[in-house]
Amino acid sequence: MNRFAELLDRLAYEPSRNNKLRLLTDYFRSTADPERGWALAALTGALSFPHAKPGLIRSLIAERADPVLFELSYDYVGDLSETVALMWPAAPATPSAERPEDELSLTRVIETLATLGKTQLPRQLAQWLDALDETGRWALIKLVTGGLRVGVSARLTKAAVAALADQNAHHGNVPEINAREINAHDIEMIWPGLAPPYRELFAWLEGRADRPTSSDPAPFRPPMLAQALDDADLSGLNATDFKAEWKWDGIRVQAVAGKQDGYPAGALIKRLYSRTGEEISKSFPDLLDSLRLPGAIDGELLIMRGGRIQTFNVLQQRLNRKTVTAKLMAEFPAHLRAYDLLADGDEDLRERPFAERRTRLETFVARLAEPHIDLSPLIDFHRWDELIAARKNPAAWGAGADAAAVEGVMLKRRDALYLPGRPKGPWWKWKRDPFVIDVVLMYAQRGHGKRSSFYSDYTFGVWTRGEQGDELVPVGKAYFGFTDEELSQIDRFVRRNTVERFGPVRELVHEADRGLVVEVAFEGLQRSSRHKSGLAMRFPRISRLRWDKPPAEADRLDRLEAMLRRIEQGHLEGQTA
Repeated sequence: MNRFAELLDRLAYEPSRNNKLRLLTDYFRSTADPERGWALAALTGALSFPHAKPGLIRSLIAERADPVLFELSYDYVGDLSETVALMWPAAPATPSAERPEDELSLTRVIETLATLGKTQLPRQLAQWLDALDETGRWALIKLVTGGLRVGVSARLTKAAVAALADQNAHHGNVPEINAREINAHDIEMIWPGLAPPYRELFAWLEGRADRPTSSDPAPFRPPMLAQALDDADLSGLNATDFKAEWKWDGIRVQAVAGKQDGYPAGALIKRLYSRTGEEISKSFPDLLDSLRLPGAIDGELLIMRGGRIQTFNVLQQRLNRKTVTAKLMAEFPAHLRAYDLLADGDEDLRERPFAERRTRLETFVARLAEPHIDLSPLIDFHRWDELIAARKNPAAWGAGADAAAVEGVMLKRRDALYLPGRPKGPWWKWKRDPFVIDVVLMYAQRGHGKRSSFYSDYTFGVWTRGEQGDELVPVGKAYFGFTDEELSQIDRFVRRNTVERFGPVRELVHEADRGLVVEVAFEGLQRSSRHKSGLAMRFPRISRLRWDKPPAEADRLDRLEAMLRRIEQGHLEGQTA
């Protein structure tokens, strides 16, 4: 456990991507099975401990430290794991001869957690925290609560694992494969068929076994992602090399059906996956019923009523539901808008060009003939000025009644293979220009990790008419979009202009002539009964500090209401202020 904790600690403070890659590769090369496999699972988010909630950690430290002191410390540090690790009382030293060498290994921790009941967990966690040093306690709490954020993505971790094959090839240890061609893409392709602690994966990379295969008839396939496109990028692209389609305001899914050996002829295993590979089949049985042919569709999960795609706010009524009733499915019918075909029957199409896959998709959807599955229409354009016009006014360029559900356009090279990850060049996403309004900061809270010393999470509001005159009502929260220098400026403002404290939250001065105005950009609006304003923003971010503007001149709720009416009516042009 201590070696894993040391790795996490070094990764958290290492800014260089290449150095992170080196640290990870060195760890995987020098650590034995199954320890390194469990570390790989932890770093890629493949582990879950449902009973280890932050509330449990809070209750454990409350038994060992003054609650007021803990809250003050947590408010200052901003990170639960770090605060508890620092405040946990040191246990009397135990002679090493009395403690087995592997007692606190990562493997032992994970295997023990898999067998513990909810009532046994607190005592065991306390024993481990007693035995570990500060860094080990921090790593353990991060691990069990699922807060393992150390600046390392799952893809970077897989790239580090792939590098093992390159090193073994250099020493002549991998005769069966051209190991130097193995990269994160290759790991992604076989990842869905693997399970922790990944012994077969490491055996393959080290030349001790063949490439792992999966017999799963309906596997998740790592998705291909798009690069963000700026207007300036168009000058370097040739319009004839691309096809374009609408970017829909739903959630990315894979709908997969496959034949299982031993099942009756015609019987299919059917699954629906989120973009991250989480199976969400139980939440959408109505959509699974439509998968009558073996294959794998990449598309957008939406809600359709009366032939019209509904807003993302409506889709949320179906997400994360533990119980799906007939009434719920009737009121919020699931719909799949397909834009790629990854497999047709037993044939893998990912190494075919997009133009061919699109033709196969059109045939596949026509054969399905299911009302809950349709094609994402292509945009008929030949020059970039035509695509610019389509992006500005989708309703006039084929989106019709569904224009309100359009987030922008997608550009895909005709010859693009379906590659996992986010390769630069084949796919581009060109979102609509964001909405922009001026708001007033109302509340601030400390960030986490590297931002734990700064007030970096902000709640902001706009003016509306209240019973006592004009008042500010919250309309959103933002915690990114600003530079490090701007973060320092806002943090100083927060500390000097706090008027009230509510636990870790500070209320800031927000009057007509006193306060801080910021410009906020956001992607969309939806109605929300949870907010006093009745509105909620999608993906808000701070785009500019308006030191020059008094709070009284910030925007009003009426303006947001007018924007929302435009969205609901499908009039999407002129997004920016």
